[in-house]
Amino acid sequence: MKRDLLHAIDPAAFARDGLGFVPDDWQTEVLRDTARRVALNVSRQGGKSTVTAIKALHTAIYRPRSLTLLLAPSQRQSIELFRKITDFREDMDHSPALIEDNKLSCTFSNRSRIVALPGSDATIRGFSAPALVVADEASRIPDTVLAAVRPMLAVSGGSLMLLSTPFGKRGFFHRVMTEEGHWSTYTIPATRVSRISPEFLDGEKADMLECEYLQEYECEFVDLEAGLSVFNPDDWKAALSDNVTAYSFERLLAESIS
Repeated sequence: MKRDLLHAIDPAAFARDGLGFVPDDWQTEVLRDTARRVALNVSRQGGKSTVTAIKALHTAIYRPRSLTLLLAPSQRQSIELFRKITDFREDMDHSPALIEDNKLSCTFSNRSRIVALPGSDATIRGFSAPALVVADEASRIPDTVLAAVRPMLAVSGGSLMLLSTPFGKRGFFHRVMTEEGHWSTYTIPATRVSRISPEFLDGEKADMLECEYLQEYECEFVDLEAGLSVFNPDDWKAALSDNVTAYSFERLLAESIS
């Protein structure tokens, strides 16, 4: 009973004792983060899907009758996150019983539900009052979809978690990560992930465009168009000025006659 109570109030303890998963320090912080709005800007293969899958499973087990929605740019991607949750649940010593289970959703015996959805405005509007919404590859989900999600949380007081690598200097995920606000944010480059070796990163840096490497492994919001063009758009903007007098054709003609 005491152990179960500890797991209920501490998702990190639940991960270690109940799932046999030892989280990194930053993953422990995320699991224990009680903020209603959390954004994870984490390197590829950094463990962001794993930590959110644990968070989703913990919510389903310890919040009876709760609804957790998994969003991604495509149905295939949201199903992959759903499978991570399923794998964790099945590996538990005392796996929670299900009363409904299929490729896209499951319902626990305590009436909690987890549903995997594609990142489409039309597919999410039928749901209400989720306890948790997880948006995987959030930088690639249209802003209109994320805008449709947020009103669902108004009554339930539910949580919204965004996880992604950057995808240029645009969109809601970029604004959340770069502007001050009420979000709890985490930036974890590959150099902070012990499972990714420096040798691997050296090889990736040699093979990739700089802008691609910075985005995928250093979690930097770069202008992708700038990385593929001869001139950097920031240099163009710096060269512009509003203090220059327009030079008209009439003026040019008058000067040539004189």
